[in-house]
Formats: sequence, structure tokens, C-alpha cells
Amino acid sequence: MFVSLQFKLELKKEDKEKLKKLMRKQSSAIRVAYNMLKDLEKEKTKNPHAQIYHRLRQLFPELPTKYIDSAIYKAKQYPTDKSVIFGGKRLFEKLCKNHLSGEARERLKKQWRELRQGTLVSIGSKSDRGNRLTRFEDLNGQLCLRITTGNREFFYAKVLREPSNSKDKWITFMAMLLESWQTQNYFAYTVELKLKDGEVYGSVSFEIPTPKVRYTKENGVIAIDTNALPIHLAIAEVSKTGELVSYQTISLHHLLGLSQNSKNHQEWILAHKIVDLAIQKGKAIAIENLKKLKRGMRGDGKATLRKILHNWNAKKFLQKLKRVAMLKGVEVVEVNPAYTSVIGMLKYAPQLSIDKDVAGAYVIGRRALGFKEDMPENYEKLLKDKAYLEFALKRYEEREKELRELIEKETNEYKRNALRSELRNAEYARKLLTHLIQSLQSEPSGCEGANGRNPEQGRVAKTTLQSAWQVLKVALLFPILGKVLPRDLSPLKPVLVEGVWDRVRSRLVPLEAGGASR
Repeated sequence: MFVSLQFKLELKKEDKEKLKKLMRKQSSAIRVAYNMLKDLEKEKTKNPHAQIYHRLRQLFPELPTKYIDSAIYKAKQYPTDKSVIFGGKRLFEKLCKNHLSGEARERLKKQWRELRQGTLVSIGSKSDRGNRLTRFEDLNGQLCLRITTGNREFFYAKVLREPSNSKDKWITFMAMLLESWQTQNYFAYTVELKLKDGEVYGSVSFEIPTPKVRYTKENGVIAIDTNALPIHLAIAEVSKTGELVSYQTISLHHLLGLSQNSKNHQEWILAHKIVDLAIQKGKAIAIENLKKLKRGMRGDGKATLRKILHNWNAKKFLQKLKRVAMLKGVEVVEVNPAYTSVIGMLKYAPQLSIDKDVAGAYVIGRRALGFKEDMPENYEKLLKDKAYLEFALKRYEEREKELRELIEKETNEYKRNALRSELRNAEYARKLLTHLIQSLQSEPSGCEGANGRNPEQGRVAKTTLQSAWQVLKVALLFPILGKVLPRDLSPLKPVLVEGVWDRVRSRLVPLEAGGASR
């Protein structure tokens, strides 16, 4: 599939003058080539290209030969069976009217000259690293167009272009460029530059390959979870039977201080690295569904988180990852991200002694492979333990009181916002627990239990499973560990495996971070 994409160039003043001079020469060559093409077609001359090329070499000796070939290519795009006015027929007719004068006429003349004399075309080829005369290159993390003027002289112009949405083919073009730079397996692209209102705009035309998908989830997946605090990627390799094979984390802190262009370049490199890992393992890639991925909050008063959310856009990175995977024949499976972090945190982080973010990636991988996450039996029992739930409720009520007192004393507005955010979370948790306790009190024995549990089934009903995980998070983390989002979740292992939450309830204090005491 051939596509053409638009972009804008930013040039130094002296380089723009060089480009205008080059444009005038090739624009003249295009007009000469067109007129010769019309005459030679009337004479039915064989091989008109050679004659036109020879004549242009005589008239424009300072013009590089590739620009001459490109001028002939451009001339062939115009119809030869009717007259063509270079610069535009409509503008030409307006300029011919006598009543037009002053600034209005000068503006029209400038516009007509730009259309008539402001074109530069360069046809690309694989053997010329994509394009010999107008080549895209990376210059210190900035995408630039290297423009050759002749006599082995050239200059660089900054390319100003950002993807407009997740389907923008510019993402594909950037992925193909980076791949060609790394592998030196280049693809041809044609560049055409034009003047408009004194600015230089361009278009690049190329063919998008459609490789066959060779790496699918039939062999398992490489699952990716994006995280903001600390900013990193969690990567979990999941076998086709749902087991965790390996895992790693990749810090992204080095991206925060970079310019937008440098950051984009580093993200492309990272996307290729992850796709290459999937190819090495022979697996597909699993990510969160981009349409359901949250945009992120403003930081809730936390300065560090605000800075990260301002500088890091997980959705844009995943768009790059998808496009690179498509070009390399790697299947990408998108899953609903709902509750993946919560399930990973409560079920797999303590069970497998892994980081909660890696556990979240593991759940994404299992979900991509079609596995369902049942709630462990001891967790279900905890949600039926009224005495423990009342203990947890009391912990939140005490925390609400503490937070209100801290808010009254705090003078820093950002810190007050952070405390207010925590207070809202505590109030929400209290309401969830209150509702659960009330449902237990009103529930007749032998009927369906809280959160959809049926004694005959012994499991939490699927319709309420996700909300049950949310209630479980509220009931476990702060009451037992003393934190809303702790990094160390190993103390939950005795609760998960042995069901020993009664120790917490009897002592009315949270477990130490080191684990449960025996």
C-alpha cells in the first residue's frame, strides 16, 4: 500500500535561501522537460527520456543528476493532451486582469511564483539508503531531512511532525525508518518539497509492507504493563499454559529530561527492543487496550507524579510498539485493563514473591491467553468474616479522622490536595466496607453469599468478581499493611495461603512489612 504523508521543515535563513535557489532550478527543469515531452510525443520519438535527460544536463549542469531524473518523473505526471499553466491557471488569470494593483497584486504574484518556482522533488531508491538527495536522518535525537544542493554539499532541516492519532501512518513511517537505520535494510521513499507563504512543507511517499504474522499467542505472550510511579515498564513472559516464565523491569526515568523529539526517538528504540524480545522468544505481545487505557490524573497533589504524568504518555508509546510489531510480523493482543493491577497485586505478587507491577503484567498476559482469574478460597473467606471487616472499617474511620486533622493544619496547597485525595479514598473504602457488612447482616443462611458466593458453588460469581477484587483491595492493604499502595506485598502470603488474618484482627494493628509473625 502506497501512502503520502505531510510534514513541515524548519530551516536556518541561509539554508532556506539555498533551498529556494535549488527549487527554482528544478522547477525550470520540470517545465522544460514537460514541453519537450509534449513535442516528442507528437513526433512519436522512441526513448524520449534519454533525449530529455541529455538536454536538461546541458541546460542545468549544476543540478545533480538525480534531481534531473526526478524532474522528468514530475513532468510525466502532467497531462500532455491539454495546456498546463505552471503556477496555476486560476492565479494566472487573476494576474492578467488590469484592475488588480498594489498589495493585492503583489500577494498574488508571490503566491503564483511559489507555485511555479517553489518545487523540489527527489525520487528515492533502496540502494541510495532510501533517498540519495533528500534523506531522513537522526541528528542528535532530532529527525532531520538532509538536503543535497550539489557538489557534495548539503544542509539539514528539522522535520516538524507529530502523529495526529493512533492510526496516523506517520507512526509506521518512523518505525520503518528506525528499523532501516538499525538493520541497514533500507526502503525507498520519494520526497517533494513546496513553498507556501514563505514556509517549506513536504510530503513523503512510500510503500507500507504487510508482512505475515509469524509470532502469535499460540506459543505464549510477552506482556507489558506501563507504570508511572516509579516510571517504568514491567515485562512478563507467559507460557501458552499460563505460567510465568521470566520477567524484568525497564526504567524510563532517563526519558523525563529529554526534549520531545529525543524522547520519541528513545521510545522507538525501546519499542524495537521489546518486539525483538518477542521474536527471540517466539511469542506475541500483550498490552492494555489503548481505547480503554486511562489518560491519567493530574497527580493528586504529588509533585513527582504530576511531573511524570506531564512528561510520559503511555498510550503514545504503546502506539509505537504496536506499529513496530506489525512491521515485524508479531501479533499484538490488547486486553481490557480493568482490575489487572489489583488482581496482580493481591493474588500473584505475594504468591510468587514478585513486584506488584510485574504481577500486573502477568495478569495482562494470562488475560490475553484467555485465562480467567478466580479469587483464592481464603480471600473469599475473608470477605465473609464480619468481625474482620468491622476491624478494617474501624481502621478507615480512624484514618479519616487523622486526615481531617492533618488537612486543617496543612498550609501548603499541594500537600493539602494530596491529603484530600487520600481522604476521598478512605471515604470510598469505608463506604464499600459498610455496604459489604450490611449485605452480610441481611443475608439469610443458605442463600447466595456476599459478592455473589453460592455455598453450592464455593466460588465468587463471575458477575461480581471484579467488584469483589476492589473490595478485597480495600479490606487487605491498608488494614493489614498500613499503606494504600505498598511496594512489598509479601506479608499477604500467610493470608493468601493460610488465611491468618485473625492475627491482625486480634491485635488490632497492621502486620509489619517483613511479614507475618508466627
